[in-house]
Amino acid sequence: MISVWRICFSHLALSFTLAASVVSGSVDIVGVRGHDDDVQAVVWLEPENGELPPRQPAVVRMLQRHKQFQPHLLAIRTGTSVEFPNDDPMFHNAFSNIDGKRFDVGLYPPGSSRRVVFDRPGIVRIFCNIHQSMSAVIVVENTPWISVSDKHGEFRIADVPPGRYTLNVFYERATRQTLDALRRTIEVREQATSLPAIRISCAGYIPVPHRNKYGLEYPPESGTSYGTSP
Repeated sequence: MISVWRICFSHLALSFTLAASVVSGSVDIVGVRGHDDDVQAVVWLEPENGELPPRQPAVVRMLQRHKQFQPHLLAIRTGTSVEFPNDDPMFHNAFSNIDGKRFDVGLYPPGSSRRVVFDRPGIVRIFCNIHQSMSAVIVVENTPWISVSDKHGEFRIADVPPGRYTLNVFYERATRQTLDALRRTIEVREQATSLPAIRISCAGYIPVPHRNKYGLEYPPESGTSYGTSP
């Protein structure tokens, strides 16, 4: 009896896997020239029927190296833990106090790491309390069907069951109105689904300088900041 159940369960799991589709496409950022992370966007799918697979424990890394967060842009599912290893010869203090997940891991030395669990959806903008030039973004969503486009603007979302989905897009230098206008409903079939190119305009976006975790202006960075003290 147990053998029959195992066979039936394996058959169902295989059928579900075969039915799942790959959704792919590209994002075209209008009016931006720069580094690879300047042209990266996040694309995710929300099922209209609200059905989501169970969450699996996951841990990803956002490294701090050469006074940069690497990668600059992450896309994760709610419940994911993010490690912030300090690979610089100096202290860092990752924090976020704007929307999304608010956290402050405190000051920590080279060679150490801190971990944060992102337990609610939202756009999390991350900074370092020591170095004003450091910034990153983590997009947290309830859906597992989420992807960051590569340096060519291409994205790929695997294992998407057939059905109707709301497609959402995030780009760091686009206004909320621009992103809302890009939201659309798509139909995913059993075959691979290729979407038309998504064009994102940066028109109307005005960058706002951030402050440190105390809401104060950053002091000038010391020329000796590549030492072993803050």
